Amino acid sequence: MERSLRGTGLVNARDFEIASGPLASRLVTGLTKLGIALKHGERRTAMARGLSATQAQILVALSRRDGAACTPGELVDELGVGAPTVSEALRPLFERGLVGRTPAADDGRVRILRLTPRGRREAERVAGWPDFLLHALKALDAGERQTLLRAVVKMISALQEQGRIPVARMCPTCRYFRPNVHDDPERPHHCAFVDAPFGDRAIRLDCADHEPAA
Repeated sequence: MERSLRGTGLVNARDFEIASGPLASRLVTGLTKLGIALKHGERRTAMARGLSATQAQILVALSRRDGAACTPGELVDELGVGAPTVSEALRPLFERGLVGRTPAADDGRVRILRLTPRGRREAERVAGWPDFLLHALKALDAGERQTLLRAVVKMISALQEQGRIPVARMCPTCRYFRPNVHDDPERPHHCAFVDAPFGDRAIRLDCADHEPAA
């Protein structure tokens, strides 16, 4: 924890660093502040559209699937919330005609969820709420952004392994991902789905074509 410097009589850089606390703790403090900004931004945008934060997340999650089938159970896994929460959030979306549901072809007890045309328009309106972070990222140069992306991917992977967050549809967790198979330092990785090399700056965090690796 960062201690107050008032009246400490610090005289050198080492004393200042010790009083500032461990670097990891300060990084957690910074990430917490970013999380607060994201949560407030999401809530404000959702409320402006007459939606709850979970309902907005559902619309965006379905829009990212680009019309592909999705079940309530898959939403539970993707959003990292309980089944009752998803069920409660879906009910108003059905009533407002934003989400449609049809029985699955192989199991009539399972419902397939898809956005209606009206739901797709609404998803587009709420999907842009994190854009304020794009302006903040302009403070970083290209190299810093690429380094940050690598760090974010590593942190998400660690949290997934700990069971803290749902498994994201990232390149490193996909069966099509071939890391560091090319000599080109700019594009060392390979995507077997499209048969193309790519670099760290192109790593995807939520790919619609993702298939979990074994």
